[in-house]
Amino acid sequence: MARSILIIDDEAAIRTSLSGALKDEAYQVMTAGSGEEGLGYILNGSYDAVLLDVWMPGIDGMETLKRIKAHNPDQLVVVMSGHGNVETAVKATKLGAYDFIEKPLSLEKILVTLRNAVQFQELNKENRILRSEAFKEPRMIGSSARMRSLKEQIATIAPLTSWVLITGENGTGKELVARAIHIGSRRKDESFVAVNCAAIPEELIESELFGHEKGSFTGATQMKRGKFDQANNGTLFLDEIGDMSLKTQAKVLRILQEQKFERVGGNQTIQVDVRVVAATNKNLLESIKSNHFREDLYYRLAVIPLVVPPLRERADDVSPLLKHYFETFAHEQGREPKRISEDAVQMLKHYSWPGNVRELRNLVERLSIMCPSEVIATEDLPAEILEAVAKSPVESEESDFSLLASAGLKEAKSQFEREFIIRKLKENDWNISRTAQVLGIERAHLHRKIKAFKISEAKEG
Repeated sequence: MARSILIIDDEAAIRTSLSGALKDEAYQVMTAGSGEEGLGYILNGSYDAVLLDVWMPGIDGMETLKRIKAHNPDQLVVVMSGHGNVETAVKATKLGAYDFIEKPLSLEKILVTLRNAVQFQELNKENRILRSEAFKEPRMIGSSARMRSLKEQIATIAPLTSWVLITGENGTGKELVARAIHIGSRRKDESFVAVNCAAIPEELIESELFGHEKGSFTGATQMKRGKFDQANNGTLFLDEIGDMSLKTQAKVLRILQEQKFERVGGNQTIQVDVRVVAATNKNLLESIKSNHFREDLYYRLAVIPLVVPPLRERADDVSPLLKHYFETFAHEQGREPKRISEDAVQMLKHYSWPGNVRELRNLVERLSIMCPSEVIATEDLPAEILEAVAKSPVESEESDFSLLASAGLKEAKSQFEREFIIRKLKENDWNISRTAQVLGIERAHLHRKIKAFKISEAKEG
């Protein structure tokens, strides 16, 4: 994979000779003639290494180094100076320089230093990834048949280089799937760059994707690297690709085919190696018929199509998702996680979840804040959810809740609770103590429920 180097030196001859020599060694090279110009490049992206001259007019090398490190402490910087001395070298090291090279420059020494610097950076990156593994939350939660199938598909395609098109409703976790593909690939140590195509104005999306040169349009006060450039050697996630204009679709298609582009206002061709994962909540085949999406781009992206199932089609995952988000929210707020009763979980399993996992996560946060009790019961659930379950129950293999369809909210809730308690009593051979423990309520509370619902009659029947 080509490595990117930024040379910051006020001497044009040095920039030209160094740039040519490094390009011969397959490095991608950018040059800047001053500290100010170099900082402009740094602020809009990162480089595998920076070669920085000390003595420059304006902002000198030491001040430039200080500002680079303030912006990106992990940026590797090799300092160069024609007035080398121990004091300068020590100062540069204290400011965070990786190494110090005296002028006149030795190409062999520079190449060795850069190779060592890049290897050092890779080891640092690997250590950060390994350290974060211990604290990383599960990326995809659920063990239903639909989720097992999706995870198997991800495991199969992740190590490949093929482009992937992810489809699914809003809130199903399409970006999580894209990240799982990246983490399982050989590019996992490189950048994962996400772009929401629907959130960027049409007149700015080309600049966002491809970058722009200084002065290319009003407001372009400095060069900016685009998302394709930032994702070089990594993965670019194009979310809501169906909202991209036809004009931009044509340019994206060309980049996908050629893997090279020019920045807005520029004429330098930039070669990249990017794996594209796209996602949409739209039916792109219908968009093709209505001339809102290019057919050739669709077939270029959809080499491997993946469908993320809605939450209503994997009700078995509701319980582990609830547990996960209650624990996550509690950890973020520094408190003990709340629990949710089994009857409330069963009610939520029969909810249609129009907002999918995103809606469930928001519900957990709401209940964690607003519910005063430590155990959340059915009556603590929002009225709109209880009413939705009563009006349009989701059928399951375990039970038939069609009797709720004609009931009012209060009646439906009582019917559900009575039937659920009867089922749990049967599962526990009508043992009151064991059933109360399973339900997460006091034994006396269960006795009162049995009496109120006349469940003893159901036992006799």
